[in-house]
Amino acid sequence: MLEWAGGSSMRKIKMSIEGMHCASCASNIERSLKKVPGVHEASVSLMLKKGTIRAEENVSEDELKKAVVRAGYKVSKIE
Repeated sequence: MLEWAGGSSMRKIKMSIEGMHCASCASNIERSLKKVPGVHEASVSLMLKKGTIRAEENVSEDELKKAVVRAGYKVSKIE
């Protein structure tokens, strides 16, 4: 768990994402994840087919999965 300057607890979430074919796919997923309230950072790697999210403790994995699905992709695993 990480401490954010504002005092709220932060956590790092890693997910495996299926269905990406290009850099634009990764960008679309990043944008969708960043719209989730409480997400401070989202980075998606097309080559690794993984996303890394830095978010507040209260952000649920379900909300993050929904953001990926809204962008048109599938989460196969969350760590």
